[in-house]
Amino acid sequence: MPIAKESTQERDEREKRIILREYRALLRALKERLKKGDKTLVRNAFRIAAEAHKDTRRKSGEPYILHPIAVAQIVVEEIGLGVTSAICALLHDVVEDTEMTLDDISREFGEQCTKIIDGLTKISNVVDLKANSSVQAENFRKILLTLADDPRVILIKLADRLHNMRTMDSMARDKQLKISSETTYIYSPLAHRLGLYEIKSELEDLALKYTQPEVFQEIGRGLKDTKRERTKYINEFIKPLKAELESLGFTFEIFGRPKAIHSIWEKMRTKHVTFEEVYDLFAIRIILDTPKDREKAECWRAYSVVTNNYRPSTERLRDWISVPKGNGYEALHTTVMGPGGKWVEVQIRSKRMNEIAEKGLAAHWRYKEGSAGGKSATESKLDHFLKHLREVLNNPDTDALEFLDDFKLDLFVDEIYIYTPKGEMRVLPKNATALDFAFDVHSALGARCIGAKVNHKLVPLSHVLKTGDQVEVITSAKQKPSEDWLSFVTTGKAKSRIKYYLKEEKREIGEEGKAILQRKLSHMGLSITPVNINELCLLYKKPSMLDLFYGIAVGTIELKEIKDRFKVLGDRLIPIEAERKDTQPTDDTTRQDLKPAKGAELIIFGESSDKILYKLAPCCQPIPGDDVFGFVSSGEGLKIHRVDCPNAQQLMARYGQRIVKVKWAMNKEISFLSGIRLTGLDDVGVAQKITRVISEMLTMNMRSLALDSKDGIFTGEIKVFVHDRSELDILCQKLSELDGVTKVERIEPTEASQ
Repeated sequence: MPIAKESTQERDEREKRIILREYRALLRALKERLKKGDKTLVRNAFRIAAEAHKDTRRKSGEPYILHPIAVAQIVVEEIGLGVTSAICALLHDVVEDTEMTLDDISREFGEQCTKIIDGLTKISNVVDLKANSSVQAENFRKILLTLADDPRVILIKLADRLHNMRTMDSMARDKQLKISSETTYIYSPLAHRLGLYEIKSELEDLALKYTQPEVFQEIGRGLKDTKRERTKYINEFIKPLKAELESLGFTFEIFGRPKAIHSIWEKMRTKHVTFEEVYDLFAIRIILDTPKDREKAECWRAYSVVTNNYRPSTERLRDWISVPKGNGYEALHTTVMGPGGKWVEVQIRSKRMNEIAEKGLAAHWRYKEGSAGGKSATESKLDHFLKHLREVLNNPDTDALEFLDDFKLDLFVDEIYIYTPKGEMRVLPKNATALDFAFDVHSALGARCIGAKVNHKLVPLSHVLKTGDQVEVITSAKQKPSEDWLSFVTTGKAKSRIKYYLKEEKREIGEEGKAILQRKLSHMGLSITPVNINELCLLYKKPSMLDLFYGIAVGTIELKEIKDRFKVLGDRLIPIEAERKDTQPTDDTTRQDLKPAKGAELIIFGESSDKILYKLAPCCQPIPGDDVFGFVSSGEGLKIHRVDCPNAQQLMARYGQRIVKVKWAMNKEISFLSGIRLTGLDDVGVAQKITRVISEMLTMNMRSLALDSKDGIFTGEIKVFVHDRSELDILCQKLSELDGVTKVERIEPTEASQ
C-alpha cells in the first residue's frame, strides 16, 4: 500500500511537536538550577530564537531552531553550565542572523548574557573556509581573546562544534573533511586543555568517522564483535575488587569502559599493531563516594585493594591526586596484570573528581552562576593558563599563523611541576627547558637569561627540566634572544616572545632595506605597493614583506634583477615570463603558480572532470584508490595528499581556501611507488618466497627488498610499483599467506614533512 505524502501543514505540525519536545527536555535538564524568574528568561530566549530562525533550515532539511536548542542541551547536560549559558546558547546565532542588536539583548537579558553573546557573535565564523590562512588564524585568535575574558564563550562554542559534528552527514565530502580537520587541529586540543575529556574524545571519534570512514567502521565493528567477550572479562576482573571494597565499607561504583575509537586508532598507528593486538581496549573505573577531606586517603586505600588482587606495573602509576593536571584533572591511574595475562588500566577517583573529569573547568565555573564557594587550587591553574593567554594575545605584533602553531604546543601535552627558589610551583609542558621556565616567570626574565641553577647546580639554557626540579634563573643586562633559542624551547609563550624580539631586531634592519628598495623603484617611476611587494616576494621566494626588506638590507637579495624580470605598466611591476603573464591574483592571498612540477602526471579532479597537472606529496605517497585531496602549494602547483597524511589536518584547518576536490583517473599505464613492511620467523629461503610472489605470481616491478634478521625474527621493507590501491592490497594478502610471515602492512608516513 503506497505511503501518503505528507502535506506542508502536517509537516509543520510534526516539526512544531518535535521543537516543543526538545525545548521541554532542556527545561527538565535545567530544573534544579532554575531560580525565581529564570524560567521566564529561558522562555523568552527560546521565543526570540524560534522567531529569528523560523524560515531557516539546516542542510539536513530540519528546522534550524533545533540546532540552538541542542547546543543549549549539551551546554547544560554534558558540560554542566547553568541558566545564563543556556540562554546564550539559544541566542548564539540571533544577533548575526536577524535585526536584533546587542542593546536589545542587554535590555532583555542583562549585561552578562550580552557579553557572552557578543563573544559568540564575533567568533561565529571562526574558521571561514573561503578565507586565507592568516584570516583563519586571526579568527582563532579572536576566540581565545573571548576565552580569556569569559571561559563560557569557548565552552558554548565547543558545544556548538560538537552538535555540528554530530549532524554532519548531510554536508558535502569536502566540507566534512575541512570541518573535521579544524576540529582535530584546534577544538579537540582545546577541549582537552579545558578538561572536557568526554567531549574531546567524541570530537576526535567523529572527525575520524568523516576523514577515514573505513578505519572508523572497522574499529567500531571490532569493538562490537568483542563486546561479549570483553564484558565477561571485565566482570571477572571486577568481582574480587568489588567484594573487598564492600567488606571495607566503601561506597562506590565500579565499571569498565571501552576506549575511544580514535584512541585505539592512535595506538594501532603509532605502535604498528592490529586491532587484536591493542591490549587496553577498555579501562576499569572506580568512583568513590567520600567527603572532600578524606578523598586522598580513600583513593590510596582503594589503590591498595587493587594491588592486593593484581600485580601493578610500577612504571604506569600516575598520581594526579597529589598534584592535579593543569586543567584540574584529579585521579589515580595504575596498570595491573589481570586474569589471562592481560594488562588492564584502573582509574580511581572520587565523585567530585569524576565531575571535574567529565565537565572540566565548567565544574569550577558554576560559582559565577550562583553556586557558593571561592576559588579552588584548580581554578587558580585556570587563571594561570588564562593569564598566559592574555600575555600572548595582547602582543599586537604576534604573527597570527605562528601564534596558532605556538599556542597548540601548550594544549595537548603531558605536564611537569617545577619550583622557584621560594618554593612556588609552576606547571610546564613535558620536555620544557630552563629557558622555557625563565619565560614562564616573566618575558623580560627570559629575554635576559644566560643560564640557570637547577637544584643548586649550574646548567645551560637548553637543560631539559623534570618534575620536582627547583630552578633559579641567571640573567645579564647584555643578553638578548638569538634564533638558535627556538630550536630548544617548547612552550608557546617562549616561542612567541623569542620570535617577537627577533622580529623587532629584523624590523629595525629591514627599515634600511625598505629605503633601498624605495630608491630603486623610484628610479623606475614606481612606488612600494602591495601588488609590487607581492611580485617581488614571489620572485625572491620570500614569505613576507619583512623578509624581503631584511634580505635587501643584509645583501642577500640583488635588486638589479628587477629590470630583467619585470616590465613597468603604470605603477605596477608586470612579470615578463610567458607562463605568468596571464595569471592575476584572485584574492588577498599570495598568487600560486600552477606550472607543471617535474615528473608530474595527469589527474582528473573536480566536479567537471577537468585535467590538470599535479605532483604526489612525498610525505604520504598516495596511490590510486587512496582517499585523497588536492592542495595548491606555493610555487609547486597542485599536490595530492592522502586524507590520513600527517599533514592533512594542518593543511585543511589552516589553508582551507587552497584545498580542492580530486579524484583518480583510472590509468593502468602509470605505476606508483609504494612500500610494504613485513615481520616473520626467519627461515632459509624467505627472500626467495617473497620475490616469487611479487615477480612471478603477480608480475609486479620491484625496486628494492631489504631484509634484516635478529634472534630468529626477520623484518623487511619492500618498495614496489603498483597501479592502484587494490593491487597493493592483493600483494599484502598474498604475502601474509606465506608460511612464517606474521605481519604485513603498508609503510605509513610518520613524520609531518611537506
